[in-house]
Amino acid sequence: MIYKRSSALFVEAQKVIPGGVNSPVRAFKAVGGDPIFVRKAKGAYLYDEDGQQLIDYINSWGPMILGHAHPSVVSAIVDKAQKGTSFGMPTEIETDIAKLAISMVPGIDKIRFVNSGTEACMSAVRLARGYTKRDKIIKFAGCYHGHSDSFLIQAGSGAVTFGAPNSPGVTEGTAKDTLLATYNDLENVKDIFEANPNEIAAVIIEPVAGNMGCIPPIAGFLEGLRKLCDDSDTLLIFDEVMTGFRLAKGGAQELKGVQADIVTFGKVIGGGLPVGAFAARDAIMNHLAPIGPVYQAGTLSGNPLAMAAGLTMLTEINNDAQLFKRLEEKTAYLHEGIQNALDKHSIVHTINRLGSMISVHFAKEAVVDFKTAAKGDNDTFKKFFHGLLEEGIYIAPSAYETWFITDALTYDDLDKTIIAVDKVAKQL
Repeated sequence: MIYKRSSALFVEAQKVIPGGVNSPVRAFKAVGGDPIFVRKAKGAYLYDEDGQQLIDYINSWGPMILGHAHPSVVSAIVDKAQKGTSFGMPTEIETDIAKLAISMVPGIDKIRFVNSGTEACMSAVRLARGYTKRDKIIKFAGCYHGHSDSFLIQAGSGAVTFGAPNSPGVTEGTAKDTLLATYNDLENVKDIFEANPNEIAAVIIEPVAGNMGCIPPIAGFLEGLRKLCDDSDTLLIFDEVMTGFRLAKGGAQELKGVQADIVTFGKVIGGGLPVGAFAARDAIMNHLAPIGPVYQAGTLSGNPLAMAAGLTMLTEINNDAQLFKRLEEKTAYLHEGIQNALDKHSIVHTINRLGSMISVHFAKEAVVDFKTAAKGDNDTFKKFFHGLLEEGIYIAPSAYETWFITDALTYDDLDKTIIAVDKVAKQL
C-alpha cells in the first residue's frame, strides 16, 4: 500500500507536536514505519488520507463497540451541539445517563463523570485513600490505569518492595506508596498484604487485562483478591475503562461474578467522545465533594455532547439482548480462523480471548501476566503487523495491546482477515 500523504502529514506533525502524535502508541515506534493518518471512519472500516480502506480492529481502542459513526450516536451529538456545546452547569442528561449506567452495573449507587479513563482511575484512588485514611495502593505489572503519577510505577526487586518510577517526572515520594504485584499470582498479593499490614487503601486492577494483550484472570484470582481486600478492610477497584459495557452490560463484574468496591469507566460509556467515570455504593461516593471531604472537580465534566453520545450508546447496548452473544461468536470465529492459519504454517503462537477482546502472542507458553507476555517474539509481531496492514487489516501497533471486535464487522470481513493472516503467515 502507498502512504505518501500519511508520511508527509507525519513529517509536518513532528514539527509542532512532540513525536508527531498526541498519544505515544500512535507513533508506530513499537512496529516501525510511519503512522497512518485517518481521514474518516464508518462501520467496521477506516479510510486513511491516501484513500485506502482498512478493516479496523482497534476501534478507537475500544469505544466503537457498535462501529464507527453509528447513526444514532452521531444524530444525538449533532442534535445536542445545536443547543450548545458546554455550559459548566448541571444538565438533565447527566442524571439520565447516571441512572441508566447504575441500572446496568451491579453494586453501584452513584456515579461521577469525568473526562478520561486516567482521570477516573486517579480520582478513584484518591477517593479510596480518603475513605480508608491509608496511603498505599497495590497495582499489577502490565495493567495500565492511565498516566497519573501513581500508576507509572515499575517493580523493585523482590515481591514486597516499593515501586520505582518508570517515567521521569514521577517522584520517589509518589512511588513509595505504590506496591507492584504480579497479575494472576494471588500468593504474591498475599505477601504484599502481609508486609504492609493496615497500610493498603486499595487494590486497583484491570479485571481482564488489555494492556499486555488480552489476559483473562485465572480461576479464583479475582475471588481471592476480593477476600484479601475484605479481610484487610481494603477497597477493591476494578478498572473497567476497557471492559465496562463491552464484555457484558454490567462489565467484568457481571461476567465474572465478582463485585468491586469502586469501578472506573471510559471508552464505551462515552460513545467515542472523551469521557470517564467512577462509581461505588453510597457509603463510599458520599465522601466526595460537595457532600464529603474528598475533592474532585472538572470544568468539562458531564459535557453535554459526551453525555448525549454516551447515553445513546448505553441505550443501544441495553436494548439489544443479543449484542454480546453476537460479539462473542464473531470473536470466537476470528480466533479459530487465525489459529488455523498460523498452525497451517507452523507459526509458534498463543491466542488469548474473552468476549470481544482478543490478542495474538508469538510466544511458546501461555500468556498469563506481563512477564510471559514480554517473552513474545516482537520481531515476528512487527512483520505480522505490517503484513496485515498491506492486506488492508489494521490491528494495534503494539504486541501489548488487545484487539477490539465491533458489531459492525461482518463475517465477510472476518473471512478477509483470516485469509490475510494465512497469506502473511506463509511469508513469516
